[in-house]
Amino acid sequence: MYILGYLLQALAGVLHMLFSAATIVIIARAVLSWVSPDPYNPIVRVITQLSEPLIYPVRSRLPYFGGIDFSPMVVLVAIYFLDGFLVPTLDRMAFSLIH
Repeated sequence: MYILGYLLQALAGVLHMLFSAATIVIIARAVLSWVSPDPYNPIVRVITQLSEPLIYPVRSRLPYFGGIDFSPMVVLVAIYFLDGFLVPTLDRMAFSLIH
């Protein structure tokens, strides 16, 4: 059973890293939306391509409030919730299987 515990522990660590990377990408996308970046810049294109699959489903369902797009904020709240709930739950399950 300790092998499954270590697997869950590793999965929790990987999920935490993915959630952290997604947070950075979403914040970078939000900051880029405040300025007028060159859409052909490779860094801007990578940030857009990485963040659009996370933001678009929320943006298509969330109405605009006074011309302000709150979809990055909703995605960040969802990421923080999953990082605060799912990762510790997996860690606790791993701990109970290892010890």
